[in-house]
Amino acid sequence: MNNTRRMNMFKKIILLCLFLGISLYSSAQINYEPRTRLNDGWEFLKQDLGSIWEAVRPVKAGDPESVPLWTKVNLPHCFNEEDAVDPDVNYYEGPGWYKKMLEVNNPYPDGRILLQFEGAGQKTEVYIFTQKVGSHVGGYDEWIVDITDAVKKFQQSDEAKRFGGKIPLSIRCDNTRDTEMIPSDLSDFNIYGGIYRYLNLVYAPALSFKDIYTNPSVDEKGKEGKLSINVDFLNFSNIANAKLDIKIYDPNGKIVKQESQTLNDFQSKNVLSVNIPKPTLWSPKNPNLYSCELTLSSSSGTITNKNKFGFRHFEFKEKGPFFLNGERFLLKGTHRHEDHAGLAAAMPEDLIIKEMEMMKEMGVNFIRLGHYQQSRIVLEQCDRLGFLVWEEIPWCRGGLGGDVYKDQARRMLTNMITQHRNHPSIILWGMGNENDWPNDFPEFDKEKIRAFMTELHNLSHSLDDSRLTCIRRCDFCKDIVDVYSPSIWAGWYRGIYTEYKKFSEEARDQVNHFLHVEWGGDSHAGRYAEIDYSDLNKVKAGDMSIFESIAKASKDNTWNETYVCDIIDWHLKEQETMPWLTGAAYWPFKDFSTPVRPDNPVPYVNQKGVVERDLTKKEAFYVFQSYWTDEPMIRIFGHSWETRWGKADEKKLIKVYSNCEQVELFLNGKSLGMKKRNSPDFPAAGLRWESLLQQGKNTLKAVGMKGKVKIEDEISFDYETRPFGKEAELKVSVTEADQDHVWVEAELIDSNGVLCLDSRQFICFESVGDGQLIKNQGTSTGSSKVQACNGRAKIKLAKNKGESVIAVKSEGLKTVFVTVK
Repeated sequence: MNNTRRMNMFKKIILLCLFLGISLYSSAQINYEPRTRLNDGWEFLKQDLGSIWEAVRPVKAGDPESVPLWTKVNLPHCFNEEDAVDPDVNYYEGPGWYKKMLEVNNPYPDGRILLQFEGAGQKTEVYIFTQKVGSHVGGYDEWIVDITDAVKKFQQSDEAKRFGGKIPLSIRCDNTRDTEMIPSDLSDFNIYGGIYRYLNLVYAPALSFKDIYTNPSVDEKGKEGKLSINVDFLNFSNIANAKLDIKIYDPNGKIVKQESQTLNDFQSKNVLSVNIPKPTLWSPKNPNLYSCELTLSSSSGTITNKNKFGFRHFEFKEKGPFFLNGERFLLKGTHRHEDHAGLAAAMPEDLIIKEMEMMKEMGVNFIRLGHYQQSRIVLEQCDRLGFLVWEEIPWCRGGLGGDVYKDQARRMLTNMITQHRNHPSIILWGMGNENDWPNDFPEFDKEKIRAFMTELHNLSHSLDDSRLTCIRRCDFCKDIVDVYSPSIWAGWYRGIYTEYKKFSEEARDQVNHFLHVEWGGDSHAGRYAEIDYSDLNKVKAGDMSIFESIAKASKDNTWNETYVCDIIDWHLKEQETMPWLTGAAYWPFKDFSTPVRPDNPVPYVNQKGVVERDLTKKEAFYVFQSYWTDEPMIRIFGHSWETRWGKADEKKLIKVYSNCEQVELFLNGKSLGMKKRNSPDFPAAGLRWESLLQQGKNTLKAVGMKGKVKIEDEISFDYETRPFGKEAELKVSVTEADQDHVWVEAELIDSNGVLCLDSRQFICFESVGDGQLIKNQGTSTGSSKVQACNGRAKIKLAKNKGESVIAVKSEGLKTVFVTVK
């Protein structure tokens, strides 16, 4: 077959695929430049349409046909920005529509007009006017729809005049429950709907890149670096030749390799293989990034792709530690969900960057992206900031479905790897999570799960043999993957936290390569407890099984910040004494919404984060800093602990978390002495004092020295010596937050007027009038129903320049009404 006939046949196949709603563009992450984010000018409908015609038919305001009513939104946008944590409803799972008038102006002759989705949940259909031009299943991988031919067809239609030269674009997203789709609705996170990541408009010439794979490698000692670049092309015209310019820049922007090539065939090929002696290495401490710039020029136009990459060598020693660039490296990790107060999954770029920088501030060097492929922005920040990464597909809980289910898992694994394998931060591809969790299907066949896990493991290595595979918590598959993490959760779901090292050593001995991800416990921000350390073993937990109703800290503990900080403190000081340990990752960095926890202190929120869902730091953040960071820091424990309690003659423990060599503590202006930091000395690495407190207000000041640097921290609190009994009434106060907002605070008082400092009753807030409660945020101060923190709860009201009446309720007590003007 000659070249012309081959190209004509290829073009027919393309047109057929476009007609069927299939995109021939690769799943790979191509960094198209320029690209336009389609953020503004959208209308949204949170329900289904009778047909696509209802999105584009001519209507006038006030006409009966103007229903259904659309609302104006910007992208990224999530169906479930508030209802995911609304204590009174189940979150919405169903279809939703977006529409926008698109302006197109393709600068390339015979070029392509592309819509590049960075992520939309969970099933998506794309329409130009009434023509379906593409679809996708999966809420987390990138995908592209070529709308070129549909746009031309519409522009030539009689309907085009009605739209004034603009193109009607409609998109249907659907997160309806579907057991033949991953992830399972049994997963401990919401399966969100919407265009919750950026959607880009891209113009590409008829000859363009389909996939670019930048594959650097380096030996253990960092002496011999190699770089190979493989390219796939798309040729939509009979273009016979083109020019490819290649430039490789070192981390300082200096060109280390430059060449030009003339291409006369456009099959997949290696376009560069080069040795780079003694490359500058990438690491969490020094995340040095090289750059690759490819420019493809032909009669159809010019397109440039830019990728960053890095040279690093890693190894998991058998039964032993993790090595990076030839040296032992302890992975100090956490986890990330794409979820935020008031936004759900629709986090804008600046907020993602802020969150990632907070992780760096905490001392993190490793992140597990749970439990799905995350935004390209996240991976770019991991490369820039220096985080090593475990990224996984959302085969999470529920068992194993049929062919449609397995096809999606294969496709999402392929997409994740081909889209993100250029990122030096990634070291592990995750095949799944908690795949030993049944219930989505009548059949739960371990051998079938093992067979499919083996298939995914092999697929991963065929796509990228430079990384390892991994899973968490599926013991009957732990021999299949390269790296395994069991479920330990010492002191929360299992045993006591002082058994952490023993549990870890037992787990290590069962696999070749052990990595401990997921540990910690829930904490309701602002809730504290007075704990006696005379017997550490008295705080017990039960067996790991979630199905047995036996004692465990997760069920019987009060979910206070005091206990969880102690769990973290113990784990971190133990990890310093485990020379064989590869690393561990705390679960998670930030509180996130979940449909399976309606009765939590903040309903529908997993509260294990070290920051709240709006990034407000809990005390645990500073415990990690005290172990993991070099920048001098000091934190007196309990900044939000407004009132401590006990007897007048009872000494109280005061803890300071710091990385300073020594700290002096002052109580009410009097020194309690100097302490030297000593990690094995639990709790607080020896930085703790016992003292009597005075009735009423107390002030603490800590002064630390790290080298020649002096830093200080100071807090004030009340000390209550009066005994308190059962809740008898609600006391409500209103205080100004800022010019436009007030705080509404409720206190649970006993019959003698004393605050019930151990009360955990739910308190509910409602409002009528001009003002609006800032609720459904999934935080301790942003929920209309919330458990009290040491007898208190509060919420913010936007006054809106009017008058409102607030009702505050708690079961068994008289409702209190207050007016806010």
